[in-house]
Formats: sequence, C-alpha cells, structure tokens
Amino acid sequence: MKINFQHYYNELIKFLRSTDFSKAIVLTIAIVIPIAVFSNLGLLEIGVSMAMGSLLSSPSDVAGSFKHKVMGIMAAAFLGALSFCIAGYSAQFSWAVAPMLLVMMFSIAYLSVYGFRASLVTFAGLLAVVLSFANISSEIEIWQKSILIFGGGLFYMLISIAWYLLKPERASEQQIAETMELTADYLRLRIRMLDPESDLENIQKELFQKQTELNEHHESLRELLITFRMSSGSSGYTRKRLLIFIDLVDMLELAMANPIDYPQMRKVLDSDIIELKVFKEFSLKMAEQLDLIALSVHKNSAMPVNQLSEELKKVEKSLLKYRDTINISEKRESMLVLRNFYDYQTRQSQKINNIDRILRNLEGKKRIFKDKDVQQFLTQQEYSFKTLRTNFQFNSSIFRHALRLSIVVLVGYLLGSYFSVQNAYWILLTIVVIMRPNYGLTKQRTRKRIIGTLIGGALAIGIVFITQNTTVYALLGILSLTLAFSLIQRNYTTAAIFITLSIIFIYALLQPEVLNVIQFRILDTVIGAGLAGLGNFILWPKWELKELNNVIANSINSNTGYLEEIDDYYHNKGNLPISYKLARKKAFLDMGELSGAFQRMTQEPKSQQKQLSLIYEIVGLNHTFLSALASMGSYIRNHPTSKASSDFEMYTKTIVFNLKNSVRLLENKTRHEKEHEGISKAGKALHRKFDEMATERDREISEGKAQIDENTRLNLQEAHLITGQLEWLLDISEKLEINTEKLTAKLDEQKSL
Repeated sequence: MKINFQHYYNELIKFLRSTDFSKAIVLTIAIVIPIAVFSNLGLLEIGVSMAMGSLLSSPSDVAGSFKHKVMGIMAAAFLGALSFCIAGYSAQFSWAVAPMLLVMMFSIAYLSVYGFRASLVTFAGLLAVVLSFANISSEIEIWQKSILIFGGGLFYMLISIAWYLLKPERASEQQIAETMELTADYLRLRIRMLDPESDLENIQKELFQKQTELNEHHESLRELLITFRMSSGSSGYTRKRLLIFIDLVDMLELAMANPIDYPQMRKVLDSDIIELKVFKEFSLKMAEQLDLIALSVHKNSAMPVNQLSEELKKVEKSLLKYRDTINISEKRESMLVLRNFYDYQTRQSQKINNIDRILRNLEGKKRIFKDKDVQQFLTQQEYSFKTLRTNFQFNSSIFRHALRLSIVVLVGYLLGSYFSVQNAYWILLTIVVIMRPNYGLTKQRTRKRIIGTLIGGALAIGIVFITQNTTVYALLGILSLTLAFSLIQRNYTTAAIFITLSIIFIYALLQPEVLNVIQFRILDTVIGAGLAGLGNFILWPKWELKELNNVIANSINSNTGYLEEIDDYYHNKGNLPISYKLARKKAFLDMGELSGAFQRMTQEPKSQQKQLSLIYEIVGLNHTFLSALASMGSYIRNHPTSKASSDFEMYTKTIVFNLKNSVRLLENKTRHEKEHEGISKAGKALHRKFDEMATERDREISEGKAQIDENTRLNLQEAHLITGQLEWLLDISEKLEINTEKLTAKLDEQKSL
C-alpha cells in the first residue's frame, strides 16, 4: 500500500499553523513562565496559583470578536478566582463541603443558559471548585491564592492578546479554509449519490452531519467577519473575506439544490452513462480545486493553478455533442436534466473562480455591504435575568444538567472520601470534564476518556521503566500539555492520552512513586467516567425524542418561511432582499439542528430510539424539501424568468397549507381539511404549458431549425424545472403530513401503554 507522505505533511503543517496549536502554545507559555520564575525565587506556590489561573481562563479563549475574546477570558478569570475562594474556605468545615458542592456546582453550571461562550466561562468556575481540593501546600492564604488565580488569568489574557495582535486574521483564515474543505467534502458526497451502487441512506446521513458542521462554521465566520468589520471598519481585507464567505454560503445552497431527485435522475440518464460521467468528473475536480485553495490558505502559500474554466469547456463540448447525436423529441427530458446540471456546474465553478480571484487580489465584482444589513445575520445572545428565570424549570435541559452534575460530583466526592482515595479530586475533575447536557455526547466522551487514559497510562509506564530522569519528565510533561490542549477539539481520545501523560509526568517531579501515581490516575478516571455516564443515564435524562416534535416543527416552519420568500421574489424580482437571505439562513440552521438532534438520538439507548426509521424518514423529507427549495430559489435568482402564474400560486398555497398542517399535527392540534380540485387543475395547466412549448420546438426542428433560440431554451428550462420542483415539493409536503400524523399517533399510543 502506497503511503501518501505529502498528505501527512500537509496535515502536519495545517495543524502547526492552526489556532488550536497556537492557543496551546500560549497556554503552555502562560503556565511555564510563572512556575519557572517563582520557583527560582523559592515561591513555587505563587507560580502554581498563577498557572492555575491561566489554565482556568484558557477554555473561554475561542474564535470570535476581539471584544468577546477579552470579556470571556476576564469573566473566566474572575469566576475561577471567586469559585476557588468560596470552595476553599468552605472546605475548612467538613459539614459545609456537601452543601457547597451542591450549590456551587448547580449555580455555576446553570449559567450555561447564556450560550456556548458562557458554558466555557462556567467551565472555569467548575474546575476551580474541583481544584480547591487538590491539597497543594498552603503557604499562602486562600484569598491570596484566589487573587493570584485572577492574576494568572489576566497574564494569560495579555499573552493571548499579544499573540492575536501578531496576526489578528489567523482565526478567520483558518475558519475560511476549514469551511472550504467541508464544502468540498459536501460536493463529493452529493455527486456520490449518482453512482448506481451507492448506499443512498448512509450518504444521506453523512450529508446531515456535514451540513451541521458547515452551519456551525458559517455561524463562526459570521461572528468573526462581521464583528471584525464593525470594530476595524470596512477594510479591503474584511470586504474580501466577506465576499469569500458569501460565495461559500451560495455554494452550499447550490450544492443542495442540484441535482435533487437522484434516483429519478439516474433513471432518466440510465442510457447516457458516458455523458453523466463527464459531469461527475468535473464536480470532483471542483471539489479538488476548492481543497487546494483551502490548503494554500492554511499554509499561506501561493495559489494553485486554476484550470476550471478550461475543464468546463470540455463539459460544454460534451453537452453539445450529446445534443447533436440524439432525437431531441425522444430525449428532451434527458437533455433538460443535463442542461440544468451544466448550468449548476457553471455557477458553482464561477463561485470557486470568484474565490480564486479574490485571494489573488484581482479585481472582481464589488459588492457594497451596509453595516445595518450585515448585523442582522449575527445570532445575538440575550444576557438578561429573564433568561435565567425562563430556564429555571425542570423542562430546561440546562437546569437538569446543572442539577445532575451537582449530584454526581457530590457522589464522587463522598466515594473518594469514604474509600480515602489518594487524589479524590481527580474523580471530580473527570466528572466535570466529561458530563454534558445530552446523553450521547457524555457517553462518547466517557468512552474516549477511558481509552485515552488507559493508553496514556501504558505509555507512561513504558517511559518510567526506560528512564527516571526528572529533566526528561519535565520536557515530556510540557510537550504533552501542549499537545493535549491543541488536540482537545480535534481528537478527544488522543488529547486524553496526552492529558494523562502530562499529569503523570508533572506528579513524577513531585513524588518518587510514579507507578502509584499512574495507578491512581487510571482508577480515579475510570470511577469518574463511570459516574458521569451512569448519572446521565439515570438522573432525569433529557432524551431527544421528547423535544423532537418541536425541532421538526421549527424546521418545517423555517422551510415555510423560505418558500414564502422565494414565492415573493418570483413575483417581484429586483434586488434580492435581506429577508430572503435571513429566511435561507434560518432554514439551513434549523435543518442542521434537526439533523444534529437525530444524530444525538441514534447515540442514545435503544429503548429511547422509538420510531427511529419513521423519524429518519421525516428528517430526510425535510432535508430534501430544503434542497428542492434551494434548487427553485437558485434558478429563479440566476435566470431570467417569466411572470409567476396563478398555477404557481396555487401550488405554493397548497404546499404551505400542507406544511402548516404538519406543524399543527406536531403541536397536537387538529389539522385543516383541504381541497384537491384546484391543485389538480393547476398541475394539468403547467404540464399543458410545457407540452405546448415542446410541440412548438418539435415543429421548428422538423422545419430545419436545429439551433434553438435563447428565449425558447430558457422558457423550456423554466417550465421543466419549476413544474418539476413544484410537483416534487407538493409530493414531499404531502408525505411530511402523512408521516407526522403517523409519528404523533404512534408516540401517543406508546405514552398510553
């Protein structure tokens, strides 16, 4: 088997240039400097306390605006110091420890209701409470140590800011490059669906996952680019990166939109495999080109050679050759399918060429961004007391998680105390790190943490038998620490290996009995991981099934809003309104949330995976519906179209009616009855219009007019695609209504048993 050394080299360079690695370097510096300086002065505990502050503040240092970066680190430093102080003084009274753990763990974890960044800040507080049990020598008072922890957090912030100012755009560059790679993967997945032997169900699941990842990256890029623009002004850099981001969002919409009905497309083009192969190969070349551009952004190297325009000409040549060798009257549908596919590839390659030109600093089409408009695309987090009050109920997943975490941590503490475990706080540390609001992620992290700890322990034993050199231990401890923090978001199992190694080697410097340290580390981790998994299973778990009706309803409502925006634009044309883009964004995000909820459900116990196949079908129908919407919307935006007919209005009205009925069923409301006569007439009228145009074109061909007029071709394309998409959307909306009725009926039946 041939090893692709170039691939591994590229991956290594991307890792070394990543923000994850640079943040790990910053953290290592912020930890090592105070320990090294103060230990030489005979004040080791001051250095350790400041290092602890850096450690607590670092998780909140995530991608986002400079303002949010600074505020997040400062909040984490303050919460960590305050939590350590309260926990430290409480621990002096044995009777106060249990109440303190319950109250502190719940209160701090509950602050996660304010969103992702807030959850990272609260992590600092949770860790601080646990680390207050670390039994480090007490040469200084607890309140002094708390101040040093806060100072360590500020020290970390200063180093992080200094590193950021060296290359402030590095985070957005990495996000853009990763988004390009995910988009390229998405293109490959879509084209794989055209293979006759492909497993459509598995590919569809991969598409769900990939779209969820793309949505997350799009949200991160929105915050990075828009807030950077608002703070630094409309610079050439921010304008160009916004242009790239817009093209990447458009590429996702185009990829979702074309083609739609893969089984039908394969059936139509069953005898035209050679022509279809040319189109498939070009799609793969577009994905490859996007990957090469992403690599150049990652490495900050020269742009790759771009031959997409030449390759597209080959596709056009194949299309024209196909047109000249067929009987158009018999193969009109195949020709229109390939023509639509060619139009899609043309627009997609234009997007890649736009990105290429922007990164080469070539002049291209300029777009003007108004701050008032772009700000609407930011997802604002409401920091108010109302958010706390609203979530203070048992139905809130964060409320349950906070309560569950506090109880499991208390149980871990009581077990450690009862059995006189040497480093009982390791049990608590494992619980805090592993436990998450949903069962699936906790289960996944539990497995990875245990595997990583066992492998790390085995490696540490091997190294201890080879050498007992404390200098080697120190170097390995620092290296392991850096690698652990740089890999924690990329590969949790590998990160757990290096976390274990770093802790063991640091303790090896302080204690001669290294093997005992390894033994207790493994034992405590297994106990903590077991408690975390068990706690998430038995203590008021929030199973995805219970909230799935709401998540499905949100996705359907968002698709309805997107359809209404497309309908409005088809009628009015002109400049694309902001409301259209916002509706599209919401539909994509809610679809991603639905896909994520389904994925999490598949990780839950079999007893909680009720009606899984039916739910999968509903998720698939929602995804297909969104793809069909994107297809129709993309065509209307990028082609001159005729005036929307009353038949089009009848279809959209009926489709919206079906969607709203589906939502009513999910909300346990009675659905409205509909009339079928109008839609039947509209369908016949649309087909009659297409047949008349096709007959007219056949007459022209019989009279010797081989070359079709541009207007005639566009009208035929429009009639074929719009009619096909409306029928497809109607069919999906009807299936959605049928399946949501089945789902609600079966779930109600199971509840009554």
